[in-house]
Amino acid sequence: MAQFGVQLHVKPNRKSSGNGKQLEKSRDKRRHEIGNYFVATKLGSKNIIKHTRSRGGKVLTKLKHAAFANMLTESGYKKVKIIGVLESKDNRNFARLNIITKGSVIETEAGKAVVINRPGREGSINARLIK
Repeated sequence: MAQFGVQLHVKPNRKSSGNGKQLEKSRDKRRHEIGNYFVATKLGSKNIIKHTRSRGGKVLTKLKHAAFANMLTESGYKKVKIIGVLESKDNRNFARLNIITKGSVIETEAGKAVVINRPGREGSINARLIK
């Protein structure tokens, strides 16, 4: 999604003048300080996982499309089908676009559930049943 830019994971280095002068940027961002793009996990017909290489050869697992969630109930975890996204605390438009993030309320076969992990970074959806 073009509206979500790359994040900079570093403390901003700007020279403070102390006299109210406009602050000046001391340097540009380095390549190792730049994060990844936002992975919009959308509702789909099956789970689609994308593996990407990270720095140092680490393999990152990203969930692009989701159809099932691991839901925590009183009897334990169950694999349930996701019907739709009801609301999202990150952005109210995510519910309309069926984008699943941490804290989103989803409708499943077993009832309403809240997502308790980050599916764009972990490769699966874990949810907790709402009573």
